[in-house]
Amino acid sequence: MKRKLFLSSIILFFLFILAACSSDTEDTPAETSESEDSGEINLYTGRHYDTDDELYSKFTEETGINVNVIKGKDDELIARLEREGSSSEADLFITADAGRLHRAKSDDLLQEVDSEILEENIPSKYQDGDNHWFGLTKRARVIAYHKDRVNEEDIQNYQDLTNDKFQDKVLIRSSSNIYNQSLLASFIEIDGEDAAREWSEGIVDNMARDPKGGDRDQAIAVAAGEGDVAVMNTYYFGQMLNSEEEEEVKVAEQLSLIFPNQETTGTHVNISGIALTASSKNKDNAIKFMEFLTQEEAQSIFAETNYEYPVNPNVEPSELLQSWGEFKEQDINLTELGEHNGEAIRIMNEIGWK
Repeated sequence: MKRKLFLSSIILFFLFILAACSSDTEDTPAETSESEDSGEINLYTGRHYDTDDELYSKFTEETGINVNVIKGKDDELIARLEREGSSSEADLFITADAGRLHRAKSDDLLQEVDSEILEENIPSKYQDGDNHWFGLTKRARVIAYHKDRVNEEDIQNYQDLTNDKFQDKVLIRSSSNIYNQSLLASFIEIDGEDAAREWSEGIVDNMARDPKGGDRDQAIAVAAGEGDVAVMNTYYFGQMLNSEEEEEVKVAEQLSLIFPNQETTGTHVNISGIALTASSKNKDNAIKFMEFLTQEEAQSIFAETNYEYPVNPNVEPSELLQSWGEFKEQDINLTELGEHNGEAIRIMNEIGWK
């Protein structure tokens, strides 16, 4: 009797072990499947526009994929991705400026995306050569001038800002601003380092005040008479003209825009762009989202409501932007803005651009 009980116990023990192993084997693919297709994506974005929130909701309605949004300052989000490393929950990163996207790529925070849809929707000059990031919207960095105090013919090129007639009349953001760093990086790519340094020195000599504030603040300072000309991105001007703040509208109405260097090298253009993070746990869903934002409908929404130029060549700019006319862009791949960022910062530091 004891022998039978002993054998029964041995058999039950082995059956228990087999059942446990079977359970572990079944759990593993289920967990992997959930990780690969969780029905959501996690987005880190430096953009803070209602337009974008509407597009996220529209994507969820069409696909059933939830978009979890973490908003922050662009550079802080890059630092967060660096801290989190491979354990980061972020699937996608959206930021302004190709220079930042290049930095994120250089820090191994992004991964390559193979998508025929993205290749079709986005011209090569607005995407990374290794497919690590893709442009979503464009903005031109232009010259705004006071209609009553400046003759348009005197300010046709970026180089005109360094002329003696604009001494103490130029308003521009600080050297820490990525838009100015990329503008100077474009000059390095086109004209070389010496010419870029000479331009920077001329800008510092002609500054109306020490740099402070954003692009809107430069426009406000022109209207207030602190200077006569300012460097700013087009979408800020569009937002001011259509602002709910009456004072912003009044400021913008006193100014006009010049798209510089139309007879020479073209106007500097930069992007807001999107990238798949190296840590992405929802890669397929994330790529669907990238493709969605570059399709014609989403591009039209960006263009009409946020006064940005679409990257998709099949989509027209908004009526306001069309009223400013077509313009010639710098003929460079935006990857070069990141490649020359370090040189641009060094020049600005050396010549005393605060």
